[in-house]
Amino acid sequence: MKKNYIKFAKDVINLEIAGLIKLKKSLNSSFNKAVNEIAKCNSKIILCGVGKSGLIASKIAATFSSIGTPSFFLSASNSSHGDLGSITKKDILILISYSGETNELKNIIQYANRNKILLIGIVSKKDSTLYKASDIKLLTPQVKESGGIIPTSSTTVQLALGDALAISLMKQKKFNKFDFKKLHPAGSLGAKLKTVEDIMLTGKKIPFVNENLKMKNALKILSDKKLGVLIVLNDKKKTTGIITDGQIRRFNQKNRNLLSTRVNEVMTKNPITIEKGALAAKALSLMNNKKITSLCVFDKKDKKKTIGVLHVHTILQSNIY
Repeated sequence: MKKNYIKFAKDVINLEIAGLIKLKKSLNSSFNKAVNEIAKCNSKIILCGVGKSGLIASKIAATFSSIGTPSFFLSASNSSHGDLGSITKKDILILISYSGETNELKNIIQYANRNKILLIGIVSKKDSTLYKASDIKLLTPQVKESGGIIPTSSTTVQLALGDALAISLMKQKKFNKFDFKKLHPAGSLGAKLKTVEDIMLTGKKIPFVNENLKMKNALKILSDKKLGVLIVLNDKKKTTGIITDGQIRRFNQKNRNLLSTRVNEVMTKNPITIEKGALAAKALSLMNNKKITSLCVFDKKDKKKTIGVLHVHTILQSNIY
């Protein structure tokens, strides 16, 4: 008969939840001090730990870097063989250890204290070397590990504390989704945060035509630009209308004199527009709702002046859905 391991899984999760509850209750002014010091650091944040705590340190470093706080993971074993030279006096050092007595960390602690490098200790034991040596002491609760020996609850607590520091840093530095986008240009998240300005066509790529131009000449521009749309301007370079290839076909079916007709007799007046800072996903939604394939893009300074054109194909090619 096969064993059901769900009970074991629930026990593990319950122990980790208990650890997180303890962590939540243990937060104090030291946490605020750590956030403030990290936020005003003009150099880099160095994180270090041994074993499973080292893996957590590496993850926290990656999270800090992803929100614009330059951070690096330092190998504890390599630090005693030359890598201590990567730490400068302007850096902040964060050491993570459940016991606070890990041998590999002791040389780093001594180096930090001797060179007056700000040391933040994430540790669970007050009588430990790391706790006593730290300038800012982030005391994590002592927890019960799953299976009795394997670091599980303790690393979950360390990870949660690192995430709490990172999100608090975001709030303190007013780091928003557009800042995040700059550091995450690839992947689905970066695509979702792209703005209209990021992907719109500009300059000579925009198929501008004067509203008094004959359609015979306008069609040449439509063919050259290969966008299936014309943006109509008046003599003051203000946008007055838009012409799509679909409109041209429909007009041609009803009128035999298309080529001699002026652009302003064929165009749709007051085309639908969007501001350059809007999310591209919003532009796609607008196109779907209005059943159109192109948008005129404007700057807040002048809604009547087209500075770009956004085509639905460009949005889809950017993996925005």
